Amino acid sequence: MPGNYRSLFADRTFRRLMPVFALSDLGDGMSVVAVAWLALTLAPEGGQGALVGIAVAAYVLPGAVGALVLGRWMRRLSAQRLLVTDSALRAVLLGSVPLVHAVGALTPVRYVGLLGASSLLHAWGKAGKHALFAPLLPDDQRLAANSAISTSLWTATIAGPALAGLLAGTVSPAWIIGLDAATFAVLALQTGRTTLPPSPAPAPAAGGTRRGLSILRRQPELLGLLVVTWVFNLSFGPVETALPLFVSDDLKASAGLLGAYWATFGIGAVIGALALGAAIRLPVWAAMLGIIAGHGLGMLPFAITHTALPSLIGFAFAGLLYGPYSALSFTLLQDRAPADSLTTVLAARTAVLLTASPLGAAVGGVLLDRTSAPAILVGCGVLMILIAATSTLILKLHRDHQRRHQPPHTFAKRTSRTT
Repeated sequence: MPGNYRSLFADRTFRRLMPVFALSDLGDGMSVVAVAWLALTLAPEGGQGALVGIAVAAYVLPGAVGALVLGRWMRRLSAQRLLVTDSALRAVLLGSVPLVHAVGALTPVRYVGLLGASSLLHAWGKAGKHALFAPLLPDDQRLAANSAISTSLWTATIAGPALAGLLAGTVSPAWIIGLDAATFAVLALQTGRTTLPPSPAPAPAAGGTRRGLSILRRQPELLGLLVVTWVFNLSFGPVETALPLFVSDDLKASAGLLGAYWATFGIGAVIGALALGAAIRLPVWAAMLGIIAGHGLGMLPFAITHTALPSLIGFAFAGLLYGPYSALSFTLLQDRAPADSLTTVLAARTAVLLTASPLGAAVGGVLLDRTSAPAILVGCGVLMILIAATSTLILKLHRDHQRRHQPPHTFAKRTSRTT
């Protein structure tokens, strides 16, 4: 094990919490398949694409509303209590899905309602998860910690969809969502029982999510990263909607192959995330824009519809490049954001980003009823390549402007930042 990971796992608290993080990630990995597949079974004829898009959006999008509306109360909670509260809410509401389905009362409206309510505190829970170790670990271990958390997520993307694909052949996807609920119950219990050092008190001037957005706006580097990431996530949103129909309609395959697609994506992402955790320094913007462009290239093989192999390889390549993206983003935020406003900044970032992928998924659902799944998947790849090219041009123009208005030594120091 590389030295960065050895010193990280020497911490007793980190070793205690990582298994339950991994368990809840596995549950969410299963839901990647189960949420969409259950929507397909509940949808009326001719409306499958729309309901899949709405269900995928409902599973995450209300978290943005919760971040904006509930900031006045949630920002007062510690990172630990934020994570426990979000996990407990998800356990109860997602656990209701199989129960309502068992009595034959799960309509599309009730299904979407339960998914939406379960995600109401998602932004705050995610902020709590990534802020939990900030007072616990030294600065030089943050990248390794974020990489380990990302690796857990991507490992679950391998095992979760594959497991869900196998289970979908014997049980209803509603019960798979119930298993996801059980993993959140374990996460809430174990996190609540763990003794953690006190988090920094909230800043006196903190104003919930709006203050987090204000901090992001005052730092051009973080604001630019937020904008690029939002557009990137928007372009990926239709993939979650189009991929199930690509598997079922174009390849004439079952949920097992859908799980295999997400598993190959996760295998690539695990390798990429682990490689980042062992690295020392990377140029931030070059890495970010290279990831986006490479991800887009990985989507182009979906133009081939007579066999799954080329698109499986392309999706694995996309995952390989995307794996380090989240760890780089969170490490940069943890380094730049004030410690007493970290959860607020993370919640604000999550609230903004939560609108991107679900919006893309909803748009993809509407387009699926008017065009083909391969066209949407390839179009997403082309859009990602354009995003990377456009961002590179804007960054070059910005740096040229700085060269004309700043002393050369100041600019050289500022643009050499790495994480």
